[in-house]
Amino acid sequence: MAKRIVVLNGSPRRNGNTSCLIEAFTEGAESTGNTVQVFFLQGMDIHGCRGCFGGGKDPEHPCVQRDGMDEIYPAYKEADVVVLASPLYYWNLSGQLRTAFDRLFAVAECDPDYANPRKECVLLMAAEGDDFAEVENYYDKLMGHMGWTDRGKVLCGGVLKVGDIEGHGDLDEARNLGASI
Repeated sequence: MAKRIVVLNGSPRRNGNTSCLIEAFTEGAESTGNTVQVFFLQGMDIHGCRGCFGGGKDPEHPCVQRDGMDEIYPAYKEADVVVLASPLYYWNLSGQLRTAFDRLFAVAECDPDYANPRKECVLLMAAEGDDFAEVENYYDKLMGHMGWTDRGKVLCGGVLKVGDIEGHGDLDEARNLGASI
């Protein structure tokens, strides 16, 4: 059965190594009939969460803030799979991705018990080095907290400069992961 996939691209570089991982993943996912929608967060006006607990009153606009998240919320709510894609910044996800992800709490506020919608998730990351232990720990704990199912990770190290990822085996891994969804 075809799935709806939303990719949150937290890279500040539109054509960087993270985007190459996304392209490979998307190619694989679409080859098996899935639909993929990518949001390039750097180009969107997304503000940080205010921690106001004021969301959840309007399912069409879950958050009280009106910004770029209004474009993401409908796709997120309909998605079966959420892909978190980011360069490794200080052993974690980029600020762009974390800011957008924090704002997804407004959707949980639509539920009286603050239950997050159940999703499957994928982690795609590119980094100069190859120490992903801290972000893997964060991601694994996030999956448990959210009640989401991890579908896989592609963690590509040794790719600092734009284009360093060309010909890298992790692109095939991302393509295969996409096809397996």
